[in-house]
Amino acid sequence: MHLPHQRRPLHDLPDTPQAYDAVLADVTEQALARLTPEGSLEHPDAHDDIGDTSLGITSLLALAWQRGKDPRLPEAVRRSLAFHLRERVHTRDNPGYPNLRVTDSGLPHARYVREAGAHPIGDWPSTVWALLQAVNVLDAADGLLGDDQRTALTRAAHGHWRWLTEATFFNPQEAGNQAIGCVVGGLMLARHLPGDRGEPVRSRALALYTEEIHDRRIPDRGALLPPEHGGAYDNNYGPISLSFLAQAHRISGEEVFAEDGDTLARYLDARLTSGGFDIGGPRYSEQHSGFESVLGLRYFGRRTGTDLGRYRGDTLWGRHAVQRDGRIDGHFAFMLVWQIQDTTRWHRTPATVPVRHQLRSGTVSVAFDGRMTPSLIEASGTYYLPAAVRRRHGFGPVTDGFLLCRPLGEVRVRDVRAHGLAAKLVTQPVVGRDHVLRHVRSLYVTDGTALWVTVAVERLGGAPYLLSGLPYAADDGDRVRRVAEGEVASAGTLRLVHPTESGPDHFDARAELTQEQAAFALAADPRGYGNPDEGWRHLVGSSALEAGPAPGTPEGLHVFAVRYGPGGAFAPLLENGEQGLTVRTEAFTAVLGDPAGDASGEPGLTLNV
Repeated sequence: MHLPHQRRPLHDLPDTPQAYDAVLADVTEQALARLTPEGSLEHPDAHDDIGDTSLGITSLLALAWQRGKDPRLPEAVRRSLAFHLRERVHTRDNPGYPNLRVTDSGLPHARYVREAGAHPIGDWPSTVWALLQAVNVLDAADGLLGDDQRTALTRAAHGHWRWLTEATFFNPQEAGNQAIGCVVGGLMLARHLPGDRGEPVRSRALALYTEEIHDRRIPDRGALLPPEHGGAYDNNYGPISLSFLAQAHRISGEEVFAEDGDTLARYLDARLTSGGFDIGGPRYSEQHSGFESVLGLRYFGRRTGTDLGRYRGDTLWGRHAVQRDGRIDGHFAFMLVWQIQDTTRWHRTPATVPVRHQLRSGTVSVAFDGRMTPSLIEASGTYYLPAAVRRRHGFGPVTDGFLLCRPLGEVRVRDVRAHGLAAKLVTQPVVGRDHVLRHVRSLYVTDGTALWVTVAVERLGGAPYLLSGLPYAADDGDRVRRVAEGEVASAGTLRLVHPTESGPDHFDARAELTQEQAAFALAADPRGYGNPDEGWRHLVGSSALEAGPAPGTPEGLHVFAVRYGPGGAFAPLLENGEQGLTVRTEAFTAVLGDPAGDASGEPGLTLNV
């Protein structure tokens, strides 16, 4: 079974001018064949996201005409624009729309679905999208539109802006991507208005960004991020927000967009595995964006020197939005316009400077959460999620069913790179059920092919083991498929256990159910509205790798040693001396300093081959 939206890295898609001209040529032929006598370019099966889709294809035709001067296009652009202005611009309040601040304003807006009152809650983002499609058409209007149509479209776009910022509450879905998109629409619209009307729009757009987005960013893993559906980051919408920040910086030059984009890009780089897999979010866990992410990943990947293009996008949407038959839909067309116009090239070399929340080398990577517990491990093409035991989730020592991975003090981190190896030592002060303070020292070492994890903690009672992850997915060429096992070795006993109970709060890696489906089943609201991250936190138990203590553990300690990925015999030697705990494996020798650390409290780590 393959995960439906985890496909190829987005930088694999050709992005030369010739490739984009081929995309526009295909769009042109589809659009000309679809154009109805009324001028509609909507997909016949489309029923939602309808308010901007015909205009989106119109904008692509306008760009195609600008680049190639196909004589068939001006008439198609004018007819389809006339349809949009006549049929898809609404000035009467949509019955049931809950977010109005001014009723009966008469300001134009777009609807999420055609039928009045059928699904009004989506009207705000649909109006943002319609504004963005409109300003793209206006950008290409010279020599293409007559004065009457240009004036009518400008009036509608200005009306959309006023409806979004005056008649309704701003950003009613608490969706950062929609809010930043609205700001971009205002900045682009301002260029098409006379100075006395354009400057107030630009100023208002910048003020909205500062007050409603920048100043309300949410912290996660040491970064401040634009909020997305009530959370800090969503792996579908976060890269879309990055694209909006790229466009905002391109057209305005305002440094705040560059700075916030750089922060989001570095955060995303730390989350992403080497293979480009990511998971988690307050709206979707596994549904990844496609072409909508390209502009931001490419633009900010180049700015920050990170290979963000490894992000595995949904390449069913590799070029533009499509319906189930694979034919074009105009939704999000503005992103394709912008990525064609932007000439930034992909940065394809990984960043080499160590960062706190990531360890990455070659095909091995570990992404760490805010507690410095792994949120995702990749080794030998397999992806491991944090496992769950008795409602506690993570990687770490378990004693009497209690997982020791929640720090109750400052977490210390030490990075070392030497002899072709990359290592990270994480020291966490934790308290168990016995109320005794212990220091969990977790050493992660990789040569770019395998990952060695050694965890040492003051001696535990009972029969402790190391919760070592939930094998979940693996690379399979151009796709990511579900798995229930991985290539793992342990110095002690190693067992892969599965839940003995059934139900949505017990996740069995052998079942066909995906993590996202299970997370939504546990969420408070329906799929598409619920918070899957919040739902997943209700998980009671899961499939899990459990590693017993390593033999030869020094007195007073429990030490666990696991290797993810290929290798021969695995029998590390452990010794506690004056310099600290020495760990000797077939690939390296490491010395972990005393948990108390040096004069500044920082733990020591030396690494040799």
